[in-house]
Amino acid sequence: MILPPEAHGLVQVLAFHFTSPTYQRASTLLVGAILTTGRRTVANVLRARRHLAPGHRTDYPRVRSRAPWSGLTLGCALARFRLDHVVPDGVVTRVGDDTVDGHPGPNVCGKARHRDPVRSSHSYTAWRYGHTWVVLAVLVPVPVAKRRWALPILIDLYRTPELDRAEKHPHKTPAQLMCRRLRLFLLRSPDRTFVFTGDSGYGTHEVARFCDRHRARRTPISPLHPDANLFAPPPPYSGQGRPRIKGARVPKPRQAAETASRTRLTVVWYGGGTRWVEARTGTGHGYKGGCGRVPLRGVFVRAATGAHRDEYLFTTDPALWADAVVGAYCGRWSIETTFQEARSALGLETTRGRRRSERERSRGRARPRSRSPTPCAPSAGGCGTRPFCHRPGTARPFRNSRTPSANCY
Repeated sequence: MILPPEAHGLVQVLAFHFTSPTYQRASTLLVGAILTTGRRTVANVLRARRHLAPGHRTDYPRVRSRAPWSGLTLGCALARFRLDHVVPDGVVTRVGDDTVDGHPGPNVCGKARHRDPVRSSHSYTAWRYGHTWVVLAVLVPVPVAKRRWALPILIDLYRTPELDRAEKHPHKTPAQLMCRRLRLFLLRSPDRTFVFTGDSGYGTHEVARFCDRHRARRTPISPLHPDANLFAPPPPYSGQGRPRIKGARVPKPRQAAETASRTRLTVVWYGGGTRWVEARTGTGHGYKGGCGRVPLRGVFVRAATGAHRDEYLFTTDPALWADAVVGAYCGRWSIETTFQEARSALGLETTRGRRRSERERSRGRARPRSRSPTPCAPSAGGCGTRPFCHRPGTARPFRNSRTPSANCY
């Protein structure tokens, strides 16, 4: 395999989570996906590698559908490798967003109709048939670029309520799926602290409540609704009746921004540049029935130069400065650039995985399988002596051969 020396460490991480044959085929597909132009299908990748791809061509599609490896374990290992080599110390900034991958077809597992946020507007809704992926990425500095790049580390497949209802699964929103990935990364990296930045879809009470429970190591930054209901801390318990959970209402973010004085700051803006803004901060508590109370620090931002709409942001860290909140939120745009470059340069929407095992493996749900040592039954066409068959008790179809002994491993 022709690889630069700098890539050997990254590729060798795969060897600890693959078997030896699967590792060779996965490495071949990885290099072929980089060299291939056009659609990144397995057939096109093998066509680009030609004689450099050893083995039969039917073994390579099974790397995704049948090989015994876990996508969740592999994703965590690659994420840890990136942190150790790209962000070895300090606070790790992570961003989250969801993207729609168009994949129409009658036999595609998990396909549904999703709203396309790029092509939709306030008066027109564009729909796409395919998959919606919830992506968690980490921002890494690159010496040749002004802005930090967003490298995806963990993904999950969002399923519509209709699909979950048909398969009798509990429905999970994109915010709930993101909380699961954040919790997993928190357990796999016990020695690091994180800042998570998401758009309005992840600025929910559930995400804020989850990050507040782990406030020592995690801080969220997301947009805040201008008319959100905020409350003061509850008064001291008087000894009679139930204790108060929340206090009196405080002015809404829109009302507080109109009356308070603002401070002029220089913050890091989109694309790695700087810009003058006027900011105003305030505190309050968000509350949702049955979910508890979360302390919030709100930041109102108005661009002093250029045309940009006013933004209302929040975080659960009361000691975080306004310029740090604005700079972290502007860095979230790097994940949108990653989605665009992945579609144009890597062919993100040219995949052709249709089977359930491939979809579940991409979600991190598939587990390694072990074949049962059941001899193949002679009544089913097997030889009756070999320990393994394509399935226990059945014969494996073999190309251009109908003898029972050739159908077995």
